[in-house]
Amino acid sequence: MKELLRTNDPALISFIEATLKGAAIPVMILDANTSIIEGSIGAIPRRIVVKDENLSAARQALDRVGLADELDGTR
Repeated sequence: MKELLRTNDPALISFIEATLKGAAIPVMILDANTSIIEGSIGAIPRRIVVKDENLSAARQALDRVGLADELDGTR
């Protein structure tokens, strides 16, 4: 599994998840339960990951919808 992004932004997570699922790219959101347990302080960001072989396609799909800048820290 390769990480695409870490964020606490639920709208961004939802948009990325929908975009990747729409492109038939399986996606997992890690640390969601831990993030919920810690409350609203935002100390634990959620990680968005895909299989190694889907990394390039996932980045291309997110680039097409204007999210390339969000991925800059994990390239």
